[in-house]
Amino acid sequence: MTKHSLGVFALILISALSLHANDIDGTIVIQHKLTKPRVTPAGDLYERGAAVPLGDDQHQDPLAYERTHVVIYLEGDSPSQGVTAELNQQDRGFAPDLVVVPAGSTVSFPNLDPIFHNVFSLSKAKSFDLGNYPKDHTRTVTFPKPGIVVVGCHLHANMSAVVFVTPNRWSTTADPEGHFTLPAVPPGTYTIVAWHKSAGFFRQKIEVTADHHATVEFVIPLDENGVLQEARK
Repeated sequence: MTKHSLGVFALILISALSLHANDIDGTIVIQHKLTKPRVTPAGDLYERGAAVPLGDDQHQDPLAYERTHVVIYLEGDSPSQGVTAELNQQDRGFAPDLVVVPAGSTVSFPNLDPIFHNVFSLSKAKSFDLGNYPKDHTRTVTFPKPGIVVVGCHLHANMSAVVFVTPNRWSTTADPEGHFTLPAVPPGTYTIVAWHKSAGFFRQKIEVTADHHATVEFVIPLDENGVLQEARK
């Protein structure tokens, strides 16, 4: 390998290490189930059209479900390019039931069931009503500003989902084990936020430097009786 090649390789390696050093790695700790079971209307309300199986809302690992429904993001508005996402209407439910996008993004709501569905929201961050539409049709909504948008269906009261619109591109959700990474965050001091629909918001200060990656742990402080606990430091 020539000296020039070695130099180029060193620059690439330093750049890669710098990007990794700017990552925020974290863990979500949830020790009790937080989400209440959904109440599903009687099946005869759906018998006007084709029979549609009801999606299974019972999860084999309830704590994994809770961890994957925690949104993590950095506070602070920052110019970011919107993305395009999908929130399907399938098996008389929304799939997925949580979508996380930066402000300026567009979400499509395709109907995959052989019955009519509706998509609406009365949320302050974005209110809309897309009307009723049949299988293989879709309608879209653009979300210009950050906020929590709770989505429902006027025709099926059991259907509910959340579009979480973040203020910048540094956002993610945890994996089933509770791990997450916010990659390539510029050096600085930030407020990092974790949000769960049933538990609310939790904030911590975190410092990101160019020479090592930052770590953070959130203990969602609700016990099995729904009583707030003090989070571990």
